[in-house]
Amino acid sequence: MVHLTRVEHFNAAHKLFNKNWTAEENLNVFGKCANENWHGHNYELHVTIKGDPDPETGFIFNAKTLGDLIKEIIVEKVDHRNLNMDVDFMKDKFTSAENFAIGIWNELKPHIENEKVKMHCIKLLETPRIYVEYFG
Repeated sequence: MVHLTRVEHFNAAHKLFNKNWTAEENLNVFGKCANENWHGHNYELHVTIKGDPDPETGFIFNAKTLGDLIKEIIVEKVDHRNLNMDVDFMKDKFTSAENFAIGIWNELKPHIENEKVKMHCIKLLETPRIYVEYFG
């Protein structure tokens, strides 16, 4: 079994808040991330898939094709967008990095998985010091 990872970058804004809480409660829990005027991140997305190399190509999946899929299915929908307002797969969801990684997984999985290749991990870096990993 071989793991292949493709890395892409994008920028997006969001706000962490619970609509059932007061502004003070949101500020106490989420701090600056509850800013009424939103805040943004320079995200780094690692998509890791796994499988056995094809005897004819040596690939488990064409890395360029993987990059093209990530750009088409994820980056084009989220880059320079507001996750709370503009991204269909995050609609009515809390836009934490954890939920965002799950959403990315769910969007990519049908386009990547087949009898030979499986999704392994979504690693989403929100900052150089904060990231989440989701293994489905």
